[in-house]
Amino acid sequence: MFRSPARLFRVLAIAEAITWTILISALIARAVGVPAVVVTIGGGIHGFVFLSYGATAILLAFNQRWKPGVAVLAIASAIVPYATIPMEIWLHRTGRLAGDWRLTETDDPRDRTWYDRTMRWFLHRPWVLGALIAFAIVALYAILLLVGPPGGR
Repeated sequence: MFRSPARLFRVLAIAEAITWTILISALIARAVGVPAVVVTIGGGIHGFVFLSYGATAILLAFNQRWKPGVAVLAIASAIVPYATIPMEIWLHRTGRLAGDWRLTETDDPRDRTWYDRTMRWFLHRPWVLGALIAFAIVALYAILLLVGPPGGR
């Protein structure tokens, strides 16, 4: 399913937009009298996908060798409702999502850096990479739940 960086990014960009719809719908429902728990559920779903999208953007920034500004823009696009879709389209049209996972070292001197070697190691062990990313997302999500919602209650 995620045999290419472009495919993985597209799935998460769409998922982020869908969860914005869930969250906005929950906020509207609460405003018309539905119990506030719908916002808690919608916000929880959105928050988890938001963090997953951010982790994916970071992973792709390393794999695709994006400049830091492009990586920050990709991550920041999740803050604006539905902005991940035009971001994915722009990244695709500009060739920033082109290519496969960098699984082998080439003659490019950038392939010899410590983070490129580490990334190749993880890409050859996708279950380890997935588990590590999932653990980081869950840990961050738990910390954010302990901190509480933006603006307090």
